[in-house]
Amino acid sequence: MIDPGLTGRVALVTGSNSPLGIGAAISRALAVQGVTVALAFRPTPTPEPAGAGAEVPGPARYAAATASDGRTVLDEVRRTGVPAEIFDVDLADPAACVGLFDRVEAALGPVEILVNNAAYSAPDTFVPDRDQLFHRDSPVLDAAGLDAHLAVNTRAPALLMAEFHRRHLARGADRGRIVNISTDAAPQFPGEVSYGASKYALESLSRSAAQELGPAGITVNTVAPGPIQSGWISDDMLDLCAANPLGRIGQPDDVADIVVFLASDQARWVTGQIIYAGGGKRMY
Repeated sequence: MIDPGLTGRVALVTGSNSPLGIGAAISRALAVQGVTVALAFRPTPTPEPAGAGAEVPGPARYAAATASDGRTVLDEVRRTGVPAEIFDVDLADPAACVGLFDRVEAALGPVEILVNNAAYSAPDTFVPDRDQLFHRDSPVLDAAGLDAHLAVNTRAPALLMAEFHRRHLARGADRGRIVNISTDAAPQFPGEVSYGASKYALESLSRSAAQELGPAGITVNTVAPGPIQSGWISDDMLDLCAANPLGRIGQPDDVADIVVFLASDQARWVTGQIIYAGGGKRMY
């Protein structure tokens, strides 16, 4: 029997409030392996109360899920028998990153696994148009939109990785795991150009961190999913999102299982890698 060496360790998972999301699946999967989990997030406010549309996959359901207060996920994690707590954090605030570690360590102990999953995503483009797939307007890229993406998707993970490393050294630890969540569309993402660019920058940061933090015993890897059914893939998008060699839509658990591996002892010799998790949609 393979022992992943995760029992009793402490993980910080950002963006983990949506019961339908990747962060929640990662939190549940780590908890099953005996990991104490810190659920860190800032709920996304919904523009209006969810209606009947929230019952089926699509924009309304996704909006309702990301506005969750995280209690459902917390209860699911705790039912595995491990300690878990919720931490409200605005990752767009640089000072919040250090404070988040302070709060998590006071409640649960030193963080040994960091999963940067939280993301900000809004459509933008160089050429204004009506998105025929998502049926929404794609505004022209501007400074505010670009900064908002970079703040949460790039700067926050970088600051969290730096703080993770600082505390790792301060307590004399010799084992650490960082897993960053990107997208397989990071190299180019027409219609969401700022989102794609912010994730591509995160991939560069991940590789640099793997090189520089390796001597401290910290591995840094990236998972880049294809389309994942976290509530947003509506019926009219099914065929497009399942256009991969394995012929189905990805599920949050597909990503979570990879993260568990990267956090485990079995991944001790894996660092600086980008793992594409899209059923073969992207292979290199």
